[in-house]
Amino acid sequence: MLDGLADLTGGITESIAIRADGPACGRLLHKLLDMTSILTCVVQPPNQVRAHAEKLVNGIQIGINYRLCSMERIETFTGEEIQLVRLKNPSENSSEYIGPWCLDSPEWSEVPPLEMERIQKKLQEGEIWMPFAEFVKTFTHLEVVHLDSDTSRDEPSLRNKNTWQMRLYQGNWQKGVSAGGCRNNPETFHINPQLHLLLSEMEEVVVSLNQHSIMEPKVIGFTAYSLPKGSGESIGKSFFKKNKSLFNSQYTNSRQVSYRCQLEQGGYLIMPTTFEPGQESGFTLRVYSSKPLKLKLLDTIPLLLKSAIVKAPPLLDGKSFSQYEAVFLQLADEHRAVNAFELQELLDACLPNDYIKSCASIEVCRQIVLTFESSNTGRLKFNDFKDLMCSLKSWQTAFKNHTKEKTGILKAERLRDALLEVGFQLSSDVLATLILRYMRKDGTLRFGDFVSAILHLTVSFNIFEAKDPLQNGSIKMNLAEWLKSSLTC
Repeated sequence: MLDGLADLTGGITESIAIRADGPACGRLLHKLLDMTSILTCVVQPPNQVRAHAEKLVNGIQIGINYRLCSMERIETFTGEEIQLVRLKNPSENSSEYIGPWCLDSPEWSEVPPLEMERIQKKLQEGEIWMPFAEFVKTFTHLEVVHLDSDTSRDEPSLRNKNTWQMRLYQGNWQKGVSAGGCRNNPETFHINPQLHLLLSEMEEVVVSLNQHSIMEPKVIGFTAYSLPKGSGESIGKSFFKKNKSLFNSQYTNSRQVSYRCQLEQGGYLIMPTTFEPGQESGFTLRVYSSKPLKLKLLDTIPLLLKSAIVKAPPLLDGKSFSQYEAVFLQLADEHRAVNAFELQELLDACLPNDYIKSCASIEVCRQIVLTFESSNTGRLKFNDFKDLMCSLKSWQTAFKNHTKEKTGILKAERLRDALLEVGFQLSSDVLATLILRYMRKDGTLRFGDFVSAILHLTVSFNIFEAKDPLQNGSIKMNLAEWLKSSLTC
């Protein structure tokens, strides 16, 4: 029912258990009736297999949604105030309800004629009055659709209501980039999309997460945290290990998950997730409030924190490279330089084991030559080769630090942190492109893939920095320059 209402109206849905706490329930109903929300109430059977046609003693059908239209107070001859709820029966049969204050019930004889005329004028075909006390005892759940200013225009009954303020974010969970799973996965939870919610004053909000996987729905939900002031970029892993969540939605494979809560003025972090890491799907997260609010994605600005190329020390012990120099000179030309094919032979002879040798493919060797030599000759000199070997040692250390489960295999979810250790701070969009280029079918990268990604990024940053000497953060290129740069990467 709720999914159908959401599809039909374009709003978000919320299922609220009707509490025995009458005053609190009444306040909530009054607030919702003042907003652009469509309210229905239903008696949910204990087991969902009971027939829809089954009725309660007062005639209300089980499993049928009744539209909640309004709440009114009526005064009897004795001065007693009775609160009534106006309901619309979807079957258009108002005679089905036979409880207190039903049509022609003796309770109406206690009401002055003018008061009765006033209240009955509001009743339309198929509608009934029910006392609020009976309403709370009868129905188990409110099923509500909240509409914003755009989606509520076509509903005549909502035209004079207060409009919900709504902010949304549409994104996706991508394996290795933003599909970190729920908080049960502390090593990857932080890579999920991080949404910054800012409230200017204390307010009750409704957060709704809708998944786009219809044929194979995932188990989805979201977690929220109080966010320190001044947070403008994505939050790291350590924050989630030190801080408790403010609230958690339920996790379910429903199309939509909603959560209502009262929040103080300030900033909050909302993390929409799948339950298991690595599951891919699109999603839409919406936040509704009666007061103004802001919602934005927290992301990292791409930045080169340090050079990924490690220069060989000038006074290095001669023994460190003497074993390589002889092999290098055997393959080198008269200018003591090697091309990509000769470099492949050289690395195959010099690198210690198979997992390190995975970076000795001809494709990676071509990248190495383009990255380390600056004369456009397509050949690498011995000094460049020494820098390469020092860099490979440094990159191997970073790779090992993030492959603790199985040597030589890097989970895609850890690529961002591994590249950060090398010196690259990347946005989610850039990381997504790298994952598409280098991730293998099993969701991992080998050392050769890691090296290739580092070389790719190094050349990209070098090209940009060469064109932006004043560090303005933007460059201009003509077509020839663009083609050369893109092909070099």
